[in-house]
Amino acid sequence: MYPKLFEIGPVPVYSYGLMLGITFLVASSLFSRELKRNGMDENISVTITFLCLIGGIVGSKLFYVLEEWNFGGGLPLSSYFTKDVLLSPSGLTFYGGLILAIILVLVYCRSKKLSVLKIFDLMAPGAAIGYGFARIGCHLSGDGDYGIPVNGTMWEFLGYSYLNGTVPTKPGVLVHPTSIYEFIAAIFIFLFLWKRRDKYKTAGIIFAYYLILSGIERFIIEFIRLNPRIVFGLSQAQIISLAMIAIGFFILYPRMKEENALNLKSNTVT
Repeated sequence: MYPKLFEIGPVPVYSYGLMLGITFLVASSLFSRELKRNGMDENISVTITFLCLIGGIVGSKLFYVLEEWNFGGGLPLSSYFTKDVLLSPSGLTFYGGLILAIILVLVYCRSKKLSVLKIFDLMAPGAAIGYGFARIGCHLSGDGDYGIPVNGTMWEFLGYSYLNGTVPTKPGVLVHPTSIYEFIAAIFIFLFLWKRRDKYKTAGIIFAYYLILSGIERFIIEFIRLNPRIVFGLSQAQIISLAMIAIGFFILYPRMKEENALNLKSNTVT
C-alpha cells in the first residue's frame, strides 16, 4: 500500500488525493468535450466541475460523519466535528458527495436556465470513469473500502492484504479488493454510456442509465463489503443504491416512450 506517495519539500502527496485530482481532471475534460460537441459553452464545465469538487468533498465528509455517528459508539455528533476528522484525507463517503454535487449542479442549471437532464447526460460518462479512478485511490491508500476476508475460500486467489493501509487489515488476513472490482465495473459502465451518448435525442436517458448501472454495481459489491447492515440485511449504501435504481427507471421510462415516438415519427416522415 502507498498511502503517501512522495513529498514535495514539506508537502506530502497522498495517493488518494492524487487520484481524486485525476478524477476531476478526467471528468472535466470529458464533460468539456461533450459540451463542445453539442454546441454549448465549454466554460460551463469549469463552473460545474468546481461545484462538483466542493459538493463531492463536503458532501462525502458530512455523510461520513453522519455514518460514524449513527453506527459509532454512541458518541455525541459534535465529537466528530474536529480538525482531525474533518481535515483527514480519509473518511469520504461517495454517496454523500454525489448527492450534494447533484444538488449544487441542479441549482446552477436552474439559475442559468440550462437543461438539467441534458447537462447530466453530458456529465454521466465522465462521472462513471471518474468514480473508477477514485476507487484506485482507495486501493492505493488502503482506506478501509475493502471486502470481507477470503482466507480458506474459493476466492482466496483474489485476496489482497492492506496491512500497510491507512485502515490496515490484520496480519495474514486476505480480503476482497473491492476497489479494484469497482474500477473494472466503472470502465464497463463508462464504455456503455460513451457508446450510446449519440444514440438518443431525448435528454435524460444517458443519465438514467448512469443511475441504474451505478446503483446496481454498488448494490452488488456491498454484499462483500465490510459495512454494517441496517434493515433486511442491507447496508445503508445498498438502500441508497436501490433509490438510485428506482429514480433511474422513473426518469428512463417516460423518456424512452418519448424517444420511441420520435423515432416512429421520423421513420413515418421518411
